[in-house]
Amino acid sequence: MTLKLLSKAVFSKAMGLALTGALLAGGGAMAQAPHPEEPENIQWSFEGPLGKFDQAQLQRGYKVYREVCAACHSMSLLSFRNLGDKGGPFYAPRYPNSNDNPYVKSLAAEYEVDDIDSETGDVIKRPAISADRLPSPFKNEAAARASNGGSLPPDMSVLAKAREGGPDYIHAILTGYRDPPAGLKVDPGKFYNPYFPGDLTSAWSGDPAHIPHGGVIGMIPPLRDGLVTFDDGTKSTLDQQAKDVSAFLMWAAEPKLNERHQMGAAVMIYLLLLSGLLYASYRKVWKNESH
Repeated sequence: MTLKLLSKAVFSKAMGLALTGALLAGGGAMAQAPHPEEPENIQWSFEGPLGKFDQAQLQRGYKVYREVCAACHSMSLLSFRNLGDKGGPFYAPRYPNSNDNPYVKSLAAEYEVDDIDSETGDVIKRPAISADRLPSPFKNEAAARASNGGSLPPDMSVLAKAREGGPDYIHAILTGYRDPPAGLKVDPGKFYNPYFPGDLTSAWSGDPAHIPHGGVIGMIPPLRDGLVTFDDGTKSTLDQQAKDVSAFLMWAAEPKLNERHQMGAAVMIYLLLLSGLLYASYRKVWKNESH
């Protein structure tokens, strides 16, 4: 009798736990926010096994970064000399050593970096040189958050590889700012972007079955038509600026992409020729042999 009662108690407890789990799972599914919208699939010049970066686009992209993005975002893994490396935005064949590239030197000299006075030991400022890394716009994380409403601007050195969608995602974020739909509460200093990942459930007062895609982002819309003047005369639309800086950030994350594609093409040609030679040899050796 005791065993029977014990069995019933265990069974009841197991059923209760199972029911609770099912209810929690169901509730979680009902409250699950929709995914952000898929970014536009842009045809980039560097896509595909034979793709390569457009140097003019990289130069425009650097200018967008320098004049707009660098006010908040660092690129701590990028040195000025990298801008003049082979495949980079300011590469010139007559300067195989990018440290000797006068244009790269002039770009570096636009910045000031911290240094130590060798005589006094004091912290001083000096013009940057080619070997220096691009300086951060803020002294530390606390200063960065204080200047951006509590949000920390991500470092852009490898952003194009760190975000799913790469340059497509970056372009979508930069061009995707929208007015929030009716029923969505967005706090002051925040902005609705359907391509930005987030959960809008708690801020949505409309139909629970139609929660808007995307999330809210702390970065103000950084680009607008005509904000940057391109030296090559390209029309400076918001879309063009976003494409150019996205391509530049992809280069920063994959600076050897051109060389890798060239090497891959050479290897494929070699393998095709080798396969042909091996097949011809096989036919020659086994020509008069029965199989």
